[in-house]
Amino acid sequence: MRALHVNPSDSTPIWSQIEEGLRRLVACGALTPGAAIPSVRDLARELSVNPATVAKAYQRLAGAGVLSVRRGDGTYVAEVPRAMGRPARQKEMREGALRYASLAATLGATRTESADELSAAWRRLDEPKGDKR
Repeated sequence: MRALHVNPSDSTPIWSQIEEGLRRLVACGALTPGAAIPSVRDLARELSVNPATVAKAYQRLAGAGVLSVRRGDGTYVAEVPRAMGRPARQKEMREGALRYASLAATLGATRTESADELSAAWRRLDEPKGDKR
């Protein structure tokens, strides 16, 4: 899991950094459906964090349908994204968009700058898959 990093001096909680990092790895295809994820203890050791911190990130990702926990076997990237109706998906995206817009505004970014960064983020996610949107 060398592609996953945490920054203890960042104001973002470490569990959130782990959660977002794993989401990013799944989204860009670096972690494919069905791929095994390190155990809580192994990842905690690798990142030098408390196992409870990793467990919280894993629990949130499992609850969101990104990860699948198989008791006695391990944790895996979910085979299929969680079924979500359009209204629920729009609500989740709206909340995420508001968080992003708030961040951009507090950094002094313009709407054009923030839209450009969002487009660039999509391109970065698509790179490993060769999918150009």
